[in-house]
Amino acid sequence: MQAEQSPRHLIAVFASPVADALIRFAMDLGFTCTLVEPDPTRLQGSPRPHGDMLVSDLTAAGVNEHADIVLTDHHRAEIGTVLKDALGTSARWIGIIGNPNREAPHVPALQALDVPDDAIAQIHRPIGLNIGSKTPAEIAVATLAGLIADRNERPGGFAF
Repeated sequence: MQAEQSPRHLIAVFASPVADALIRFAMDLGFTCTLVEPDPTRLQGSPRPHGDMLVSDLTAAGVNEHADIVLTDHHRAEIGTVLKDALGTSARWIGIIGNPNREAPHVPALQALDVPDDAIAQIHRPIGLNIGSKTPAEIAVATLAGLIADRNERPGGFAF
């Protein structure tokens, strides 16, 4: 008999095409999904899937030790404050999308908020399996595959 699987909670931060794909695929994979969007003006327009819950900050997201937090936009001004808040939670895993060949914008943002380097090092970037993903759907597939591998202690991992 197989042991019961731990609950899985994907918290996608920032409304974006990557967040849309992440939430859509993660729900099919059995994750409880939450979209965190601090700027309600970014939610205007066509209706999109927002998972099980749509909130404006991590406090309302119900972060616990089963949560995987993924920042889906590395151009947002809020990345420093959101990641600092994420580091203060009991989340299992925290990551931010981004090209591994470009400077990571979250590092100076967190340093400006006096976050210690050892805490910054806990944030994963790049995220997902190295499959050469380019589109939002491909980034979502790579990210979810990497999270599942990591959660299941498999070597699929995040190595580039």
